[in-house]
Amino acid sequence: MPIRPFLLLFSLLLSSGAWARPAKVTTVEGITEYRLDNGLRVLLAPDPTKSNLTVNITYIVGSRHEGYGEKGMAHLLEHLMFKGTPTHRDIAQELSAHGASPNGTTSDDRTNYYETFTASDENLAWALSLESDRMVNSYIRRSDLDSEMTVVRNEFERGENSPEGILEERTVSTAYLWHNYGNSTIGARSDLENVPIDRLQAFWRTYYQPDNAVLLVAGKLDEAKTLALIEKFFSPLPKPTRKLIPTYTREPPQDGERSVTLRRVGDVQAATVVYHGPATAHPDAAPLTLLTEILGTTPGGRLHKALVATHKASGVYSAAENRMEPGMVIAAAEVRRESSLDDAKNLLVSTMESVPAHPPTSEEVNRAKTSILKSFELTVRNTERLGLTLSNWIGMGDWRLFYLFRDRIRAVTPADVTRVAATYLKPSNRTLGLFIPTPKPDRTVISEAPAIASLVKDYRGQADVSVGEAFDSSPAAIEARVQRSTLPVGIKLALLPKKTHGGTIHASFNLHYGNQKSLSNLWSVEGQTPQMLMRGTKHHTRRQIIDELDRLNSSIGISGGRGTVSVSVETVAGNLEPVFRILAEILREPTFPVSELEELRQGLLASIEHQKSDPQALGSVALQRHLAPYPKDHPYYEPTLDERLTAAKALDGKSVLSVYKSFYGASNSELTVVGDFDPTAVKTLVSALFGDWKSPTPFKRIERTFFEIPKTHQVIDTPDKENSLFSAGLNLPLSDNDPDYPALKLGSYMLGGGFLNSRLAVRLRQKDGLSYGVGAYVVASALDPVAVLMAYAICAPQNAARAEKAFDEEVARVLKDGFTASETQAAKAGFLQSLQVSRAEDPALAQKLNSFQFIGRTLKWDGDFEAKISKLTPEEILATMRKHVTLRKISKVLAGDFTKIHKP
Repeated sequence: MPIRPFLLLFSLLLSSGAWARPAKVTTVEGITEYRLDNGLRVLLAPDPTKSNLTVNITYIVGSRHEGYGEKGMAHLLEHLMFKGTPTHRDIAQELSAHGASPNGTTSDDRTNYYETFTASDENLAWALSLESDRMVNSYIRRSDLDSEMTVVRNEFERGENSPEGILEERTVSTAYLWHNYGNSTIGARSDLENVPIDRLQAFWRTYYQPDNAVLLVAGKLDEAKTLALIEKFFSPLPKPTRKLIPTYTREPPQDGERSVTLRRVGDVQAATVVYHGPATAHPDAAPLTLLTEILGTTPGGRLHKALVATHKASGVYSAAENRMEPGMVIAAAEVRRESSLDDAKNLLVSTMESVPAHPPTSEEVNRAKTSILKSFELTVRNTERLGLTLSNWIGMGDWRLFYLFRDRIRAVTPADVTRVAATYLKPSNRTLGLFIPTPKPDRTVISEAPAIASLVKDYRGQADVSVGEAFDSSPAAIEARVQRSTLPVGIKLALLPKKTHGGTIHASFNLHYGNQKSLSNLWSVEGQTPQMLMRGTKHHTRRQIIDELDRLNSSIGISGGRGTVSVSVETVAGNLEPVFRILAEILREPTFPVSELEELRQGLLASIEHQKSDPQALGSVALQRHLAPYPKDHPYYEPTLDERLTAAKALDGKSVLSVYKSFYGASNSELTVVGDFDPTAVKTLVSALFGDWKSPTPFKRIERTFFEIPKTHQVIDTPDKENSLFSAGLNLPLSDNDPDYPALKLGSYMLGGGFLNSRLAVRLRQKDGLSYGVGAYVVASALDPVAVLMAYAICAPQNAARAEKAFDEEVARVLKDGFTASETQAAKAGFLQSLQVSRAEDPALAQKLNSFQFIGRTLKWDGDFEAKISKLTPEEILATMRKHVTLRKISKVLAGDFTKIHKP
């Protein structure tokens, strides 16, 4: 569409500086709000400890604002906003060139766009230029709508694959008669396929304006420079003359139980219940959120005890869906096919609605508070996470509601929770089951929330979170600060002390055990053993462990199998010692309770049964089994879903305990800690906790094998699934130390990496509109000459053949013509910045340093690798791709409902 007339005025204003500076509105806990004359609200959240910046713009428009025939319009517009402007013609290319980690999301109340990138004046100016320009100058063309339509339809169809997700949509839509909260954000298929372009443009012009947007810049920023750049790019945008009409539809009080039944192909049953609730700003929203935590938490929640612990269901959850306008409380149970759905449904409803008769105890309320407040505290301490989280609260009325809601959570009493349970969780306000007439309807009338402006007018919040230090995330700078040592027991220790935002600390702990012979035929048990470690110790139950971690604002995650247990820890300064003591107890004194093992087994069975009809699971397993055909007794054997199901049914406590006693110890381990801590104290603590924990059996790394295999072309039919998976793979005989690896890595990045700017993304998504998700990548071992080139595309079954053909054509084009000089230069810049962005995040940095300890590397390897990437030429990349990639050797698997393609 044509550039708007004010662009000329824009250029004049840039030269004259004729606009007013942003007016400061308020500061709350380190975040300052400003407002421009055109109505744009600006939030600055400085964090010098980050080497990244996040620019996030939130528009107060979501599915709530859509009219008749417009269902899905807000989300559809989100896609088209990446299609370019006259100034920024190729947004995907720019995002990749700047190494940005971007996205756009749409909800009921808002739409947001963000990009996280390495902090620099140039990158910030580019991002602000991009967001200000596409706010008012995006193309929004018919041609883009046509090409993107199949991508959005593919995303729509992907959701259709999940019976549980569709059941939730149907239940919610039945609960709401009039309000748009009853509609899925993805929209109605008929509206998506028939929306007129002029109507979409009108919707965009109405809502994509400075007076309906909130711009947030978070991370390593200079406030004065940032405000000046915001002035430069956003102040010239005029304040529109149109008046936004507030949405005014309100759902009438529900006057009886409602029901919905869904019949589709699937392997796991489900029950969902929905109750209407208040808006987020309403005083009842906080106690209602606490109530759902008391009901739905695992393993101590009432729903878990009533359904999962008794094996009536394999999984449960409940949540308060807070919104700008009156929202809902939702709960669900997943039920295995051989169990009674009626029993689970009745128990789900009775547990939800029996709270007034069995009021929550002070212990339950305090535990729920601790868990919820932990989430708030961890969010506040992570600037990037906080910035994106605030988009939701902006959509709910004001960003300061985030802090106000936290304060309200703290003030909730058990009596408050009982009161809201009696008010909202009752039969006449429920959607589930059958309609039952009643002579005396008991209706819930939800009062209006108070004016948000009055709630936040003088709100100042709590003390600001500690700022921390500026951190250089280059390999050389990080390496200069890492302190390495090896403890007598065999623990390789890497410590990186630094001042972080909010005093956060991240740790990564890997334990290696066994060898190929000792781990033979143990895949069915060995992979489940780590899942049991946090389910009870000699001194604490699973619930008590979770409670203590919540109290300490900390989390521990444990996973593993195939000879390695991986532990991740997140905590804050001052709490590292008690958290490590809990970790030591979890690792060294587990009890493997029988009831917890059965609960794990039931959940595992439900998960596998669900995958048996899922195209992505079936396709991925089939391709992996073909590419890595290890014998059945090998630790790296890839079992079928049927084999996993059989093994899960046979899982028993004796086998799990045997694996633990035979292998677990710290003699062959690595521990990395990054954050705000005292290195000497940590070394002493680790020695005291793990210094005598010797591994009971010798460890020898299991080498990976390169398989020269014939190509395959498998087709897997998954009836009644609206989405399909195309996947491809090629084994390569090299490690990441091979001289050819940098060229292969960058070549695969240009083929299928980056953000919507790779050859495959441009072809399958941007041009042909065949796939919502498409990509390709190379993964190589650091220790063995084993690598694999993988590619995938998620598409409708009727488009799978076209997607495969397009993939073949793009690979052939790369092998014939290679990449252009400008394409290569842009890819190098974007790829290298993405590596730097990853190193700037402490969890990823801790994992990298820890894996490097096992491999025997320092970050000098990263620096050398990046230097090799920066020197690559298009000719070198082409020669390497031709040397290793042969189209006729690539194996392919297609999984989906292909029978319907041939139906009339």
